[in-house]
Amino acid sequence: MRRPRKVLARLLCITAMLTAMLTGGLTAAATGAQAAVPDKWGFAFVDTTSGIPDPTHQAGSWSAGSTVTVSPGVIGEVFVRFPGIGVSPSRVDPGVAHVTAMGQTAVWCQIEKYGAVGTDEIVAVRCYTYGGRPVFTPFAITYASSTGPLPSPAALGYLYWDGSGLAASYNSTGSANTVVPSLSPGVWTVMLNGLGPARASGNIQVTAVDSSVPAHCKVSTWSPSSSGQKISVRCFDAVDAPLNTGWTLTYHNERAVTGGAIPPRNFAYTFDNDPANPGPYTPVPAGVTFNSVGSFNEIQTAGFGLRLVTFHKVGVLPDDVQVTAYGRGPAFCNLLARWATYGNEVTVRDVACYEGGRPVESASMVTYVSAY
Repeated sequence: MRRPRKVLARLLCITAMLTAMLTGGLTAAATGAQAAVPDKWGFAFVDTTSGIPDPTHQAGSWSAGSTVTVSPGVIGEVFVRFPGIGVSPSRVDPGVAHVTAMGQTAVWCQIEKYGAVGTDEIVAVRCYTYGGRPVFTPFAITYASSTGPLPSPAALGYLYWDGSGLAASYNSTGSANTVVPSLSPGVWTVMLNGLGPARASGNIQVTAVDSSVPAHCKVSTWSPSSSGQKISVRCFDAVDAPLNTGWTLTYHNERAVTGGAIPPRNFAYTFDNDPANPGPYTPVPAGVTFNSVGSFNEIQTAGFGLRLVTFHKVGVLPDDVQVTAYGRGPAFCNLLARWATYGNEVTVRDVACYEGGRPVESASMVTYVSAY
């Protein structure tokens, strides 16, 4: 079916604006916190290629009555417009976005590009099956921009590596974030200096950013110390070969993945660091699983390569879930179905992980955030 000319013109305009902004408007950033301005954030569950996605799973720091809208691009591509939270390209820090696919097979979603168009923030997302075939599949998406310090023990750091340098960087201590590429393709060492406790505590989310080729990224290793959080990121192509590409990373400890000087009352995260454990179990050490209302989180098997995750007493709509695989191999994880929020319980049924296009038992990091 041919697209109407007005729709094509609009999509080309959006793409041109984003391309111009990303190639000319973002400057490399190594330092983090700046003078405090209002934090901006938003999330959505995108279950359509056009119009307004699921209204029960979208929220943000925009004005009342505004909504997230989406527009289709080429096959598997969706432009997500967050109203009123665009960060001016003249600022060093353009924020950070993450996306997690939902599907019944080995499918992932990646960011192609993102940035402000007027007062809105637009994130271009494209999804692929294993092997690199573009396809639309529903996905959960977050965007956040933060400035200023946070009171301890809260800690938040994020960055956007655009393939050659830091295009975005924030550290709630005001210290620098650094990235060192490895001599091996598809491997980087991240140092979030001075951030977080010197023990395993918090959660990490990583998303590939590439507008040219299919790519998926993950956390490979994590080494907290008194110097900060040392994290290794690995990325792979459509058939799991190492790939040099762009990516975003967020580390958050006792703070929601969306950041904010005043966090929502309801958020949680956990680290399934023992995927062979049939459960139900609560991961250890205690710092890698957090529940903001003082309850607990638990994980159990739901079949080979499937993990049922429950965040107790913390669920309030609207809300969002993000998942990132952990480990040295090329496994990636998605959501088998949309999570359920009922009676303050959040049931993620299930986190599904794949390698070589087939289910695999893999460690993963899961984070939950409510608007309230």
